[in-house]
Amino acid sequence: EVQLVESGGGLVQAGGSLRLSCVTSGFAFESYAIGWFRQAPGKEREGVSCINRRDGSTYYADSVKGRFTISSDNAKNTVYLQMDTLKPMDTAVYYCAASIYPALGVTTGQEYDYWGQGTQVTVSS
Repeated sequence: EVQLVESGGGLVQAGGSLRLSCVTSGFAFESYAIGWFRQAPGKEREGVSCINRRDGSTYYADSVKGRFTISSDNAKNTVYLQMDTLKPMDTAVYYCAASIYPALGVTTGQEYDYWGQGTQVTVSS
């Protein structure tokens, strides 16, 4: 059974940091692209960042470049999203997802096959 489980969300003040984790199981982790997405109330889902496990290439949305860092730990089948200098506009439910196809950039996620349940991130001003 394929599973992606996010954790690490919470409430933080503007300027603070959080690290999200996406623990995966049930598929060949090293062959997939893993993406992070977010959705705020009343807004469309947007891509935040993604990493190609095959070659380690990474992509970021313009809104998070320089503030967020995506990384992976092969031994733990886990992808992380380090979020620094958080802003109230970052408030959303954050999801991780897996795609068998290589990521060529940040998208809204239609091509991703498996999704986690999400973790809430709230940034207060």
